[in-house]
Amino acid sequence: MQRNNILFLVLLVLYSGVVSAANAVPKKRVKTVGPDRKKYKELQADMKTVASASAVRLAKESVDPKLMRRERERSHRREKVKERKVAFDKARKKPRTILVNKDQIDTKMLDKINRQKRLSAKEKKTIDNIELKTYRDLRKQGVDEVSNTKQSKMLREYRLRNKKRRGVFRKKESSMAQILFPGVSPEDYMRGEKVWIYTDLVESRLTPVPFDVYDLPGYFEEVETRWLKKQRLRRNLGSRLLGHDLKPAPFDLQVEKDMPCTVFGKSYIGSKELQWLRQLVERQYRVHLQLDNLPVLLKSHDLNFALRGYPIGFKLPDDKKIYLYNHFKFTVTYHEDPTTFQGVRITGFEVHPVSVMHDAMGDSCSGYNVENQSDRSTFVSLEKELGQTPVLFSYDVKWVPNEDIEWSDRWDVYLVGSPDDEIHYYSIVNSLMIVVVMTAAIASIMVRTLRNDIAGYNEIVDLEEGDDETGWKLVHGDVFRAPAFSPMALSVLVGTGSQIGVAGFLAVILSVIHVTNAMNKGQMLTSLILLYVFCGSIAGYISSRVYALTKGTAWKLNTLLTATALPGFCVVMFSILNIFLSVVNAASSVSFLTICVLFILWTCVSTPLVFLGAFVGLRFKGIEVTSKTNSIARIVPDSIWSTAPAVTAMVGGVLPFGAVCIELAFIMSALWLHQLYYVMGFLLAVGVVLVATCAQVAIVMCYLQLCAEDYRWWWKSFWNCATGGIYILLYSIWFLTSRLKMVGGLPVIIYMTYMTMISLLFGIFCGAIGFLSSLWFTKKIYGSVKLD
Repeated sequence: MQRNNILFLVLLVLYSGVVSAANAVPKKRVKTVGPDRKKYKELQADMKTVASASAVRLAKESVDPKLMRRERERSHRREKVKERKVAFDKARKKPRTILVNKDQIDTKMLDKINRQKRLSAKEKKTIDNIELKTYRDLRKQGVDEVSNTKQSKMLREYRLRNKKRRGVFRKKESSMAQILFPGVSPEDYMRGEKVWIYTDLVESRLTPVPFDVYDLPGYFEEVETRWLKKQRLRRNLGSRLLGHDLKPAPFDLQVEKDMPCTVFGKSYIGSKELQWLRQLVERQYRVHLQLDNLPVLLKSHDLNFALRGYPIGFKLPDDKKIYLYNHFKFTVTYHEDPTTFQGVRITGFEVHPVSVMHDAMGDSCSGYNVENQSDRSTFVSLEKELGQTPVLFSYDVKWVPNEDIEWSDRWDVYLVGSPDDEIHYYSIVNSLMIVVVMTAAIASIMVRTLRNDIAGYNEIVDLEEGDDETGWKLVHGDVFRAPAFSPMALSVLVGTGSQIGVAGFLAVILSVIHVTNAMNKGQMLTSLILLYVFCGSIAGYISSRVYALTKGTAWKLNTLLTATALPGFCVVMFSILNIFLSVVNAASSVSFLTICVLFILWTCVSTPLVFLGAFVGLRFKGIEVTSKTNSIARIVPDSIWSTAPAVTAMVGGVLPFGAVCIELAFIMSALWLHQLYYVMGFLLAVGVVLVATCAQVAIVMCYLQLCAEDYRWWWKSFWNCATGGIYILLYSIWFLTSRLKMVGGLPVIIYMTYMTMISLLFGIFCGAIGFLSSLWFTKKIYGSVKLD
């Protein structure tokens, strides 16, 4: 057995040696069968190129910061749209019964309210009576309308319920934020984020001369770096003309971080500054600030009022001494809802001014307990010179959470006490009644009188037999005779009035469709100026057509006057006024750069467009008249005093003024009493009614004049409606004496200058409508009769 094992091992060793020797012998190379190596390498290279290209594409799509930023912006925009839709739907779904409890109404009415069904007239009256009774009871209990409590919010919603209902036939609930700033989404702030308070104008209702906050003596010292310049809000052309320049205020605000009493300014008030501050306090100037587009509010819960801005100082009624406010207690309310959005949303911005004489080192400025004391010696008095005593200016900030006031309701408190929108409806109804009466008069003339006259004239062969019926056909040979007095002036005024009307209507339409917003400072004025400039071709076209109708030949002079007459007059008046504003260092004084911009718009844009419109108007065939003009003018018979041109002009101007007088009161309050005006839809409706009224007044007056055999209708048709501007000027004088309490001569000059310009523009526009309507009417009636 052992012998067999040994033999097996020997054989195994021998076999392994033979195998190793065979492997050591070199073998002949054999060509392998497979793919071509060259093609294989090319294929491999192509695959690498495709792989690298796809890798680059994937890298770009996943790493490109621009694409990532765009995607973030899209998602953020989608979230904002979704939040805004939810907020507006929530506002629309608010119940119409604000101050009615469930136990005050029956089950059937409650079911209708819950299901948003339409209520009957009797049910609406019942709910209105209950709400009125509840409102009066809450007011008797001392609940005010300006606080941030739930009951105050209910009272505000009750007062503003008509303003929040949008629509003509089927009204829907909305929020004031949606009405005032349509399409604007809320801004979300994170905790600790820095927010800016911006300074606006220092204004007064007693004078239209505003000032800049940083120009006031003894106030904030502005150290503007390049970084602070970037924080300024951009100004449009209108805001530059009005003097609005929002600059960062020297207050340090961080979200949800209270700030104790902090000194931000120190000033030595001399004799000149002291006198200037006393004058500002006596004229009731107020400082206006903004935070997150919210004007600062000064509230009084006892007196139930909220005013924008805070006064510079105050005067005690018993001793008539003047004191200065130098400490400002800011309160910022915010809304927080982690389930809907991240961060906080600012819903209120209030200030409480305090007059306190800090020590020179500012040690008395600490904590949050700086308040007005009963001891008058602690006030900053402006009765004696403070040149040697420094006045310290300080502030403190408190952030107060409030879950009752949402971002969509934060503008409610600003509109408490403003006139109800039903007055605007009354204004339109009043204007429509005028239009209905005039339409009936026009229908009587066109359907009855004119049709019978035209039928009679067409049947009568002998002209003498028709002399006793009416007299308007007797002047057919002179009705289109050019006016004896300055046809060029008439064509210039008609073209300019057309330009004013088109620009004004386009500006209002853009505001109605939310392209522009009248609540944004200066935006409406900017759109008016730019649209007036770009509508220069309309003025040139209409002016050239009317001038050609009068057989005028000096078309170059006519076009030049159309381009320069009204703008030149306004520029001269504005420049003289700007000199006075610059002397008193008013914020509304316009810089030289802004004047250059206006001059460039006038000379390089408006004037070429006027010449372009005139060129097009002259290229077309002239306006065809329906009767030939006699070589010898007909003698105009004598008329009674009631048909004198001055009498008819003053009578005709009453109706255009009456069509806009109610809406004019709101516009004047917005211009000179700093009230909010945002109902551009009503303004558009009143404008349409005004155009219809002017056209109808002009047609009726023209017909009566032609019946009296007076063919001189050209200038009379213009003045019959243009005198509405005189009534606007008279109304502005009444408004100055009754509603305004202006102090000083310069404020009165500023007011009368601007109102004179507005009255002039209104009169030229109405006159142009009157002339064009009369021209259409004369062509129509004389083209309907058979003339020899």
